[in-house]
Amino acid sequence: MTDTPNALTGWYPEAVVFDCDGTLMDTESHWQDARNQVFRDFGIHPAPGFAERAKGVHYIACGRMMAQEADKPKLAGEMTGSLLRHFMAQVAKDPVTMPGAADLVRRLSGRLPLAVASNCPLEVVESSLERAGLLGHFEHVVVPSEEDSGGGASEPVRPKPWPDVYATAARLCGAAPQRALAVEDSMTGIESALRAGLRVIGVGPRPRSEDATRADLWVPVLNAPDLTAWVESWPPRGERG
Repeated sequence: MTDTPNALTGWYPEAVVFDCDGTLMDTESHWQDARNQVFRDFGIHPAPGFAERAKGVHYIACGRMMAQEADKPKLAGEMTGSLLRHFMAQVAKDPVTMPGAADLVRRLSGRLPLAVASNCPLEVVESSLERAGLLGHFEHVVVPSEEDSGGGASEPVRPKPWPDVYATAARLCGAAPQRALAVEDSMTGIESALRAGLRVIGVGPRPRSEDATRADLWVPVLNAPDLTAWVESWPPRGERG
């Protein structure tokens, strides 16, 4: 069951935008393993709570955080590259979906536009979803622009907690932000979605602090009965107001 009353009752989205890591794909443990391996490689012992602080953070920013933990900021680039290599090796070996994620995506597929908004590199997101058999259900996958890539892009897409990935995903789906729903497992991602103007479902353990009020609804897993019942109550696409 859900942890809170459904504040979304009576409201129906015109598009749904999913986070990937920890929401669709069970990759948070892979990130943790990769971070631990980098710390071991560099002989660093992170401060307590680092894993929670790093959750949902763009991998480049995470590399900087890890270098700061070592008090060696010049190692940021090297640690970032090592982090991504270790993570991609982990994902290639073990592409596992989160409980209820595949069922929910397939339940929604074809009923309304679906997108993914992630802080991971595009190749990581697409390969993970492809291996899980889910990539074809999404019309758009939005990730941050490569840092310092130039290329003349007038509007670079910044990583979460900036609103860019969610705002872009809603726009590509043809939905106004306030008519789109974000599905997220991290406070970094929830902040991004809220800044973009989306309604939000939080997935996982309900936070004990005021963070719990940031999402419209918290569910422990994506096949929670209350969430399934709400989705099934949505009117046909052409009848949504």
